[in-house]
Amino acid sequence: MTTSELVFIPSPGAGHLPPTVELAKILLDRDQRLSITIIVMKISLGAKHDTESATPIPRLRYIDIPCDESTMALISPKTFLSAFIEHHKPHVRNIIRSIIESNSVRLAGLVLDMFCAPMTEVANEFEAPTYIYYTSGASMLGLQLTLQAKRDEEEHDVTELKGSESELSIPTFVNSVPAKVLLDVLLDKEGGSKMFLDLAKTFRESKGILVNTFQELESHGVDYLLSSNADIPPVFPVGPILNLKNATNDGKTDEIMTWLNDQPESSVVFLCFGSMGSFSEKQVKEIAVAVERSGQRFLWSLRRPPPKGKIEYPKDYENPEEVLPEGFLDRTSSVGKVIGWAPQTAVLSHPSVGGFVSHCGWNSTLESIWCGVPVAAWPLYAEQQLNAFQLVVELGLAAEIRIDYRRNVGPEETEMIVTAEEIEGGIRKLMSDGEMRKKVKEMKEKSRLAIAEGGSSHAAIGRFIEHVISE
Repeated sequence: MTTSELVFIPSPGAGHLPPTVELAKILLDRDQRLSITIIVMKISLGAKHDTESATPIPRLRYIDIPCDESTMALISPKTFLSAFIEHHKPHVRNIIRSIIESNSVRLAGLVLDMFCAPMTEVANEFEAPTYIYYTSGASMLGLQLTLQAKRDEEEHDVTELKGSESELSIPTFVNSVPAKVLLDVLLDKEGGSKMFLDLAKTFRESKGILVNTFQELESHGVDYLLSSNADIPPVFPVGPILNLKNATNDGKTDEIMTWLNDQPESSVVFLCFGSMGSFSEKQVKEIAVAVERSGQRFLWSLRRPPPKGKIEYPKDYENPEEVLPEGFLDRTSSVGKVIGWAPQTAVLSHPSVGGFVSHCGWNSTLESIWCGVPVAAWPLYAEQQLNAFQLVVELGLAAEIRIDYRRNVGPEETEMIVTAEEIEGGIRKLMSDGEMRKKVKEMKEKSRLAIAEGGSSHAAIGRFIEHVISE
């Protein structure tokens, strides 16, 4: 039996590598004819995703490309990703060549993270098919492809919508999409918009696009992408693909779980803003006032922002009292707990958690649905404003704090401040809206059925495997 080898190339970062590893495990579990190599392009941003300590899995191997000084020299907010991918092409080329020359497997294709689509150039050199792994949702994919087509066929310039009150008609959304929830990168006249839409152009050259979503969550968007008038390669909605095993962190998980065990069912609001989520001292104080006034039990993952202008992960405060209102920790000690790093999936899975104040990153969105916990939407960056719009307006699965929030606004990079009143209102709605809670519980069941045998995502995985094997 010939083994068909897939080479996965994920983007660096917490939102990309873990779901890539989970997808690889699912594929290997489903079909003995597959083997997978994951090429890990390492980057030092102050958080580790250690593949060396991962439990060995048959037919899965990791090849790490170390992070050196030449890699770190590429890090600037404007050009980082495209320069990073370009820098790694020679390394990837050598790895692919060695796989082919080994003659032990048939190279069935490269599965490229959405941001690694430029690696298609390397695949083409070896006449290897490429597939895209899109780690956001189907609606977002549709928006990216639509705006790319409008640019190339109608000379539409999306950057002109910056600061506008316009709305766009996007076929993967039921409602018109306000320009104010578009990604910052799409509105960037200095090359960011071109880079992002060029990625979509490359998606169209692939043999197929795997999307981390499921038919029942984004039925309107998925139906459009699967229709003949979408004019794109086959789309495989294979989600939710989740990394449900949180690594423990210095015994902190046990302490957090012990505290949650003492709280009543569905009573705790969990505030957590993702691997890059942090706020200024001024904003932290507004959150604290809102949480205290709401009277809700809370678990708050509070992180220190990186130094201005640096791209790195936030760190824990040694003493959170330095940024919290005076006496806050004493006054709320009977109902709340302020922590640093949080084992997010373990917390969301706990029966005492009744609501999630979230940045609406796509992985966090899928985790909240999987755990049946409604969200209060407070997006920060990337496509999170669009995810928040989708959760609040399109799906009714979230309350709004402020869906058009942007961390930095204007030429002076002034921070937008969300008031305690807005935050308190979002928390109260989050914890009291019975209709929203009911919808989230129903979607939780649908998410689990989707990946079970006979489910929509289970079937999509099967179609993808046959596509790869027969290619």
